[in-house]
Amino acid sequence: MFDAIAGRYDVLNSVLSFGLDRGWRRRCVDALELPAGSLVLDVACGTGDLSLELSRRGLDSIGLDLSEGMLARARERLRASFGLVLGDALASPFRSASFDGAVSGFALRNVTDLSAMFAEVARVVRPGGRVSLLDLGEPEPALLRAGHRLWSNHAVPWLGSVFSDAAAYSYLPRSLSYLPSPARVSELLESNGFVAVEHHLLTSGVSQLYVATRSTEKHP
Repeated sequence: MFDAIAGRYDVLNSVLSFGLDRGWRRRCVDALELPAGSLVLDVACGTGDLSLELSRRGLDSIGLDLSEGMLARARERLRASFGLVLGDALASPFRSASFDGAVSGFALRNVTDLSAMFAEVARVVRPGGRVSLLDLGEPEPALLRAGHRLWSNHAVPWLGSVFSDAAAYSYLPRSLSYLPSPARVSELLESNGFVAVEHHLLTSGVSQLYVATRSTEKHP
């Protein structure tokens, strides 16, 4: 599915979010609070938007994605110095404690086993390293929530069918229901080796951000 929509993915992201996605990615990278030169894993990097944002802040990155189509688009957009790896976020090819931090953008709801993903991220991020995980959400104010549902359930699939792939853009709004509650996501992070877990609502909850620190204690 992601191979099929890679070509129009960036344009539609901006249109469907009214351009707000750029600010959300900046907030995601800001939350890492890592010094320049740190090495960050971009989990499910897609077409490379977060990798580009990391580079703008002086951070080095390696992008990992399961979709060859998305990586092909990322290679077109990123300089040759960016590392891009085809692989599974649940079983990555990297050495333990090889990254100073990790990010992901709009990927959590597409992962079949979040606990396994968090365990793998904890394995490759050094003790004391930081993670910042961005995804969509649903607004809390009732009126805004109703408007958001109309947009997501009707306008998004229609625009997707016109400019990209109808099936994919029907799935993407529905996929939000696959994401566990913030309390459960925070619990999964804590049980897989992270501490100081924070959950932030962005744009009244249209997007959400999880930030945590890799524990310095040995984790099973």
